[in-house]
Amino acid sequence: MLNDSKKKAILNAGEKIMSLKGLNNSSMSEIAGIAKVPYGSIYQYFNGKEDLLYSIAGVRLKKALLLLNEQLEGIEDPVSRLRKMIWFGLHYNDTHRRYARLLLMECRYSKSFYQHETYAFIRQYAGIFLSILKEGAETHLFRDDIDMRIVRDIVFGLLDWEKLSCFAIGEIEETVPEYQDIISLVLPMLKPRSYEKEKESDKSIRILKAAEKIFSEKGYHQATISGITKLANVAEGTIYEYFKDKEDLLLSIPQHHYKDHIEKMSEIFHIKTPLKKLRRLIRYHFFLHLTERNFLKVFLLHIQFNQQFYNSPVYDTFRQYINIINDILEEGKNDGSIRSDVNNRVFRNLFLGAFSHISLRWFILKEKSKADKMEELDEVVSLLCRAVASSS
Repeated sequence: MLNDSKKKAILNAGEKIMSLKGLNNSSMSEIAGIAKVPYGSIYQYFNGKEDLLYSIAGVRLKKALLLLNEQLEGIEDPVSRLRKMIWFGLHYNDTHRRYARLLLMECRYSKSFYQHETYAFIRQYAGIFLSILKEGAETHLFRDDIDMRIVRDIVFGLLDWEKLSCFAIGEIEETVPEYQDIISLVLPMLKPRSYEKEKESDKSIRILKAAEKIFSEKGYHQATISGITKLANVAEGTIYEYFKDKEDLLLSIPQHHYKDHIEKMSEIFHIKTPLKKLRRLIRYHFFLHLTERNFLKVFLLHIQFNQQFYNSPVYDTFRQYINIINDILEEGKNDGSIRSDVNNRVFRNLFLGAFSHISLRWFILKEKSKADKMEELDEVVSLLCRAVASSS
């Protein structure tokens, strides 16, 4: 039977050495020396340095999950559970800095990490967060018209970039003090429309979207008005308040789309409002990287979590590029379209984190078709703008 105390000593020594030197610059012999165990005994427990690194993260993640479940116990409403989970994530990383640095800057850039058993704990943690979001939607405390996986990715990405601000960039000493600024961006994304404020046009748009989906799946002749109204969640008679018949509904679909395209085309040539500029910047950032697939993978896996990047002159160029966000936010605060209480730096991390997590899911975990990506991007743009808009 293997000695558990010896394994624990190896894990502790590995965490200490690797958090200081990184995976590549750490040696097993040095770890064995710190752990006070024979060099060869490490391989009784671990297959190599990578397995040791991921196992260190796994031990911490398992403990974090136990503590999180304790923290959430007895908290019934989803809003409070969401707040607690975000606070817990910030606090746990602040109080376990070696682990947080290893997970973010050593594990996450490696493709092999996503095949290691430790990644199951990440999925479990993400599952808890997603279940809170879905419960909030089901109880109408959160919006029920968005893909909560996208929200999860945006929030987790934000927390990653908050850690980068702390560990790599050195802008902040701890992340917990950022809690209120984080919440002030997250909750507006999830805020449901009140029934009283719902515009009549919203019903017609819901009907059009439902009809588009039904027509595309079943064809025009097989589609029924009752099926469309059921999907749109309106009474069957309501459809005739906006459309004469099924044919009028069909022909109204391109009219709706092209009106929207005309509005967006006008933005291309003459963008005045800060929120429209922000929408354009978010789309531009995604498309810029999506069309440069090799660069995107290099950036996601080898640059963004690399300490050397933030110590290099190259980071100054990246910072100049990303500081455009700050200029747009300040312009919006001045004209009242963006809330004055928005923390520009935290929103920058929200934006970069959303891009990072969603791109990783698309290209590293191989999820989503091209069409699905475009649909998700629309939601990302909408959510990020809602996070800062004065009237979201």
